[in-house]
Amino acid sequence: MAELMHGASLLSRPADEFGNDGLVEEMWAVKAMDHAEVHFNLITSVHPSCLRLTPYDDQIYQTFRQDFPDLKVDILSDDILKSPEAKLAWRNFAEKFNKLEDYSYGTLMRADASKEFSPENSLLVVRIQFLAIEIARNIEGYNDEVYRKFRPAPKTLLTSENNGSQQQEVSQ
Repeated sequence: MAELMHGASLLSRPADEFGNDGLVEEMWAVKAMDHAEVHFNLITSVHPSCLRLTPYDDQIYQTFRQDFPDLKVDILSDDILKSPEAKLAWRNFAEKFNKLEDYSYGTLMRADASKEFSPENSLLVVRIQFLAIEIARNIEGYNDEVYRKFRPAPKTLLTSENNGSQQQEVSQ
């Protein structure tokens, strides 16, 4: 546990201090996996069209669609996101949001918006790419399918009525 806490404290240090420290890489992987799980739980619990991922969603989306008007966000690949031309375009896009906390952190994103996270359906991107694409997926309806397919069953409340038990569905 002490090693884990030490590793977590390292994440706040400048990256150029480390080289290829295995503990730091492991901590980043854990943080990225945790973020992916939280995000998937969110988009399957609340209708994606109602979600706000940041206070700047509208600005991120508008700038994203100005800079990438033809990028289809439903199914992505490393080839689409990491070609030399794409890297340059994304670098220019990211710099517009360099005041946003954690904008350049590594984050996992689903390659296919209609599927859940898996090793085969995950891409490593920087956080601002993740935000831009996931905000677009929410607005453009591409996350609706995972919401329908993976939405948790409604919770039930047990109530007593006339000496009998009855289950009531709680609307979400």
